[in-house]
Amino acid sequence: MLGYLLARAGVRVTVFEKHADFFRDFRGDTVHPSTLTLMHELGLLGELLNVPHTEVRELSARFGRVDLTLVDFTHLPGPCKFVAFMPQWDFLNFLAGHGRRLPTFHLEMEALVDDLIYEGDRVAGVHVVTKTGAHDVRAALVIAADGRDSTLRRRAHLQPREQGVPIDVLWMRLSKHAGDPGQAFGNVAPGGVLVTIDRGDYYQCAFVIQKGGFERVKMLGLDYLRRQVAALAPFLSDRMSEIASFDDVKLLTVRVNRLPVWYRRGLLFIGDAAHAMSPIAGVGINLAIQDAVAAANILAPKLRRGTVVVEDLAAVQKRREFPTKIIQGFQVLAQNIGVNRALNATEQANRPPLFFRILGGSALLRRLAAYFIGIGPRAEHVSPAVLNPR
Repeated sequence: MLGYLLARAGVRVTVFEKHADFFRDFRGDTVHPSTLTLMHELGLLGELLNVPHTEVRELSARFGRVDLTLVDFTHLPGPCKFVAFMPQWDFLNFLAGHGRRLPTFHLEMEALVDDLIYEGDRVAGVHVVTKTGAHDVRAALVIAADGRDSTLRRRAHLQPREQGVPIDVLWMRLSKHAGDPGQAFGNVAPGGVLVTIDRGDYYQCAFVIQKGGFERVKMLGLDYLRRQVAALAPFLSDRMSEIASFDDVKLLTVRVNRLPVWYRRGLLFIGDAAHAMSPIAGVGINLAIQDAVAAANILAPKLRRGTVVVEDLAAVQKRREFPTKIIQGFQVLAQNIGVNRALNATEQANRPPLFFRILGGSALLRRLAAYFIGIGPRAEHVSPAVLNPR
């Protein structure tokens, strides 16, 4: 996204992607209204919505036998009052396709960036390993968007501060059958939480477990896992055989962390490389895109003039650090007082927890929750410097 925005602003950009394609399964794939609004500002929304996706206008949860609607997106400002569930590979291919139409955008696949080039204390480029060999690429600015296990973060000797996270997630896929009931997005019961994402012809399922608990699940066996999933979503009971082995189960080690400083001279970190997010509320991809827009707005005019200084990079962090802290704080709170309590509960309460009863019982609170999740604090908008460069 940042490569596309900078190239659209007239900045010469090379994006290195280490894989041969963008296909990565077992992700939340949530494109929130904040991102859809940005695509509208870029004139790309109509074409994007032609890409296969599903639209969710409310988020509900099932607590035992009680269903509650907790989030209502239908009153949000902006052109899209829903969350679009779209495979990330489709979204990335869409952006890459539009990027390739710009003369200053270059995307190189199967290009592994494994080190930084320094000139004194300034980062001056990267070392890249490609199909044709290894070489150095020099640049006025290196932007590291290489994820929560960022190689460039290690090469820059930066260490994120971890926040305690009590959960991990097991992703699995189960088929969708004709006649399935309208299922809840979240299914909560004593000892378990299951998120079911409707992907059209199958459900992408996230089974929440205690931190580090995957080995215990494997020790208890596949039948144990099937029983737990079926107990949380009984309508899936007739397809548990589709979890044929633990090869069909993918572990997401949940982390919430944040770099104290997101930059060095000539180097900027954004997205998960700067701040790993929990999967709660599916905000990770959208927060990363907000980082990209803020970075493009602040840096594009500077890069066109070749005058980026460390204060400009600090301005990006200053712009995005506050909303990151707010959202991470919400995620940690939700994990500790919501999800973790459900995992440790031993018997079904007669009704949902008080917090969820209050949220589900108030139309105003459901709309406020939708704004926080769907748009978030300090939403970014594409600046004229990017849309109409001079």
